[in-house]
Amino acid sequence: MKIVNRFPRPVREIENLWVPMPDGARLAARVWLPEDAERKPVPVILEYIPYRKRDFTALRDEPMHPYWAGHGYATVRLDMRGSGESDGVMVDEYLEQEQDDAVDAIAWLAAQPWCTGAVGMIGNSWGGFNSLQVAARRPPALKAIITSCSTDDRYADDMHYMGGCLLNDNVDWGTTFFGWLPRAPDPALVGERWRAMYRERLAAAAFPVEEWMRHQRRDAFWKHGSICENYDDVRCAVFAVGGWLDGYSNAIPRMLAHLRTPRLGLIGPWAHKFPHNAIPGPAIGFLQEGLRWWDHWLKGQATGIMDEPMLRVWMQEKVPAKGFYETCPGRWVGETKWPSPRIKTRLWTLNHDGLGRRARAEAALTTVSPQTVGLAAGEWCPYGTGGTGPEFPTDQREDDGRSLVFDSPPLAERLEILGAPVVQLDLAIDKPVGFVAVRLGTVAPQGEVTRITYGLLNLTHRDSHEFPKPMVPKQRTTVRVQLNDIAYAVDPGHRLRVAISTTYWPMVFPAPEPVTLTLHAGASKLELPERPPREADAAMTLFPEVELAPGVEREQLEPSVSRRVLERDVLTGTTTLRVQEDVGRYRMTRIGLEVGYWTGEALSVRDDDPLSARTEMWRTTEYARPGWRVRTAARTVVTATRDHFLVKGELNAYDGDERVAEKRWDARIPRDLV
Repeated sequence: MKIVNRFPRPVREIENLWVPMPDGARLAARVWLPEDAERKPVPVILEYIPYRKRDFTALRDEPMHPYWAGHGYATVRLDMRGSGESDGVMVDEYLEQEQDDAVDAIAWLAAQPWCTGAVGMIGNSWGGFNSLQVAARRPPALKAIITSCSTDDRYADDMHYMGGCLLNDNVDWGTTFFGWLPRAPDPALVGERWRAMYRERLAAAAFPVEEWMRHQRRDAFWKHGSICENYDDVRCAVFAVGGWLDGYSNAIPRMLAHLRTPRLGLIGPWAHKFPHNAIPGPAIGFLQEGLRWWDHWLKGQATGIMDEPMLRVWMQEKVPAKGFYETCPGRWVGETKWPSPRIKTRLWTLNHDGLGRRARAEAALTTVSPQTVGLAAGEWCPYGTGGTGPEFPTDQREDDGRSLVFDSPPLAERLEILGAPVVQLDLAIDKPVGFVAVRLGTVAPQGEVTRITYGLLNLTHRDSHEFPKPMVPKQRTTVRVQLNDIAYAVDPGHRLRVAISTTYWPMVFPAPEPVTLTLHAGASKLELPERPPREADAAMTLFPEVELAPGVEREQLEPSVSRRVLERDVLTGTTTLRVQEDVGRYRMTRIGLEVGYWTGEALSVRDDDPLSARTEMWRTTEYARPGWRVRTAARTVVTATRDHFLVKGELNAYDGDERVAEKRWDARIPRDLV
């Protein structure tokens, strides 16, 4: 990694710039731009998120935004309405107001004397989502976007539902967002009106988990903000970026296949971060790659970026079956088109004696999965924090030992997979509601099992996420389970494995009743996308080393803590996962602000009782400087009966030692075939 202190154009910073909205509200922006931009105008690169430009994202912003500014751009970190020092309130994600404000902000920025009139958007996660959503609104000045770790489909590929199954990440993110919604602005920027703004936010504070759980099928709520509803709405150039460990990588091949605008895709081995600071490595010089993109689309310069393959991916191999690792083995490969005509589907059959190239006689195999199958799954969306616990999927042997398993013979030659495997299951279940978790793995000669990819399907969603229908108990049915897109090379001597279960906790909230699955071996198939060698891969332009602008100086006052403890009560059969992920407390030296952030989770279930499942999560955030201290604390608890989800939330907020808000929610939400 190289820290760059001098740039082609010296940079100045505007710590707080008010961006006016048509209704009179003002949004707060932090801006870096060349010192001579008023004389020599530059394009704008906008990042638009609710995560507080002055403190919470400053550690990430300062190494990135000044870098592009130093190469001839005005880079703008804009806080959304209701966040940071921006006016107003926020009650949910991706609302129409958010998009309206973005369109207005782009028009205002494009009209500034230091701007050429050309604007690009970039974002990771939320900012990646709204880059796509705003692109679909087609503001005239928006010429190109970089969308990282985002999705085109808010129902099928977000942290609320997967395959129609309720994810516990819904509560994880919901509690985090819930606790962040009312955070106070900084008096150093807004003066004495900070307290009125704080009280306004607290009064309007919503409980988003409840709202999300009231929409259990793919209805209008999720269609809003999902560009897959009409890909043709997007007309500007799109660079879609992500990582195989991230929860959002499926969107990249899908967007390459369906968008008609100029587009590129890049998928590394990474978790949920930008590629220049992502784990596991190799991290890449993403700021230089982004500069090639911006120079091409915002300045009209020939950089060669559009001569690269449409899709560049990290072909993983020999991936450790560990909860965390610093580097992922593999190599960069590329496809000039996507879908690639080079990739061929190879068919395997799930036979009673294993995974084979030919179908054998049919046989009915029956299983009842314990509720704790899934402990080796890792997180639905790892962040690559380097914590002590199993954020990444671990050795699959424990989960596989309690699942239906189909192994191939040892492979005679290397096999490279690129794309989305599909498993077609001929099955029956004994209940009207249930789901399947299907994993594709590789079994090493010494026995270690690495999960290559996986998929989930709520069987009531077998034909439609919008119009689910109950299963007919014990009626034989054929369903298709699409696994997550992946690039993976399997060595000779290793076996392929398909493993199937009807539980996947703690990633997935359990079905309402234990489910007996009958699978018809010999009639169930695996469709595997195989990638032949491509000689041109060796001549691909390699990414340069990471370059960054200097970062924020901070002093750690209380240590960060990462702890994941699994408890098993052998008397009651209860398993509990306890998670602590604390940033601790630190002081931002330049602005004299102390920031503290503490999180916790406790998820439990009994092996024989899905209705024993309990998910509890809490988040506390604190800001302080001499004479000023504010704190918000949020907590969510989700349990269930056979027919309802029971969702409780509480929010406490403090001004110094005085509790200025105490809000409670207690919802009973009907289960809608989930």
